[in-house]
Amino acid sequence: MSVERPDVPSRPWRLRFHERRPLLALGDFLAASISLVLALYAWSLGERFLGFSVEFVQRRVPWWFWFMPLIWLLLLIELYDLHRASRWRATVKGVATAAGIGFVVYLILFFYYANSPRSLLPRRGVATFLIAATLLTLAWRWFYIRIFTLPQFMRRALIVGGGNAGTLMIEVYKAISPPPFVLVGVVDDDPEKQGKSILGIPVLGTSETLLKLVKEHEISDIIVAISGALNSNMFQALLTAQESGVEIIRMPKMYERLLGRVPIRILEADWILRSFVDETSVSVFDELLKRLFDILGGIVGMAIFLATFPFIALAIVIDDGLPIFYTQIRLGRMARPYPLIKYRTMRRDAESDGKPRWAQENDRRATRVGRFLRKSHLDELPQFINVLRGEMSLVGPRAERLELVEYFEKRVPFYRARLLVKPGLTGWAQVNYGYAASIEETTVKLEYDLYYIKNRSLLIDILILLRTPSTVLGLKGR
Repeated sequence: MSVERPDVPSRPWRLRFHERRPLLALGDFLAASISLVLALYAWSLGERFLGFSVEFVQRRVPWWFWFMPLIWLLLLIELYDLHRASRWRATVKGVATAAGIGFVVYLILFFYYANSPRSLLPRRGVATFLIAATLLTLAWRWFYIRIFTLPQFMRRALIVGGGNAGTLMIEVYKAISPPPFVLVGVVDDDPEKQGKSILGIPVLGTSETLLKLVKEHEISDIIVAISGALNSNMFQALLTAQESGVEIIRMPKMYERLLGRVPIRILEADWILRSFVDETSVSVFDELLKRLFDILGGIVGMAIFLATFPFIALAIVIDDGLPIFYTQIRLGRMARPYPLIKYRTMRRDAESDGKPRWAQENDRRATRVGRFLRKSHLDELPQFINVLRGEMSLVGPRAERLELVEYFEKRVPFYRARLLVKPGLTGWAQVNYGYAASIEETTVKLEYDLYYIKNRSLLIDILILLRTPSTVLGLKGR
């Protein structure tokens, strides 16, 4: 017997959550491009003879000025976090920070190249661009927040399955503000759940009424949160819904899209084999490309390390004497031990009893200079030596001690999977979450690490490196 397909209306303006990022970038680029034109016009007003003309552009405008819109987008990199982009206060702070960083960088270059021709570093042009880009970007982001977070522009979803996975999905949904979509309800074949609610979300029906619910509520997405096998009725209903244009997505995939993490609390043991053996095998070429990338980054990092070494070393010696460096055995890829090198930031008797401890906020074991080095992450500059030696990568999970790895393995599922790749100076967990000081926080951080391992590529490495300076400038270290 054939099953009637629900007539689901097309709503192309209802963007998927991850589809909003290109829209944001397009709007930002348009704002920056208009700002570039305004900057050129304002600059030309100071040219008595050339004015706003082709000759002015050819003779006065340096090549790098045309890249200002792209530079502006890079400065806004933190605002492509869709949760942050949906909040006005975070948006204002992010745009102001981007303008501030751009202004400071320009001042440094202006005074460094003080003897250069004025046309190479145009004050009026840069100032106009920064002011216009700030105002136009804020206007665009205000419009985005006001319009694209309205229910009319949001997709409408049902969760199939009201067990542990479905409950976790609802928890995630409720923790995000503003919500990424409209969650209409839950569908579950368990008779005891009918007519009730799960964390405030109503259970609307069973597989028998799924297609009717899709039509009545104009459902665009169905999140399948069933860990075991689907019964035939549910499978047929989902297949029919998909054929009518509804997007079917598994709960772990939606969890990844919303949070940039993997839901290790509901995963089964064979997930490691499916995700890390079947899906994440990388070619020799990819490994070689990443190693070359590490070497180039390591060389740049070593230049920064050598340039700052005399000042940092002198500060450490004056504050707390020798030694300057501190080495500690950490576990690398495939659990291979290696000596991690850092500037010494703790007192020499910080772990006199030999027991490893989590680093705490404003750790009392740190010296005065050490606290600043840890806050600014300057203590990690010597690790570029580890990168060049091939023991670490620029991007990867944070390196941990053997004792802590053994401790976490007994308490956090899949913890050892993070040793499948080299540890990194920075990583997906570091830029999204920072430090962990409890088992619960370590579990969340591991979810970020496993997401990176599962989806790693050179592109995501570059994205992480671009986001790292905001962590350093924000003095978020411990």
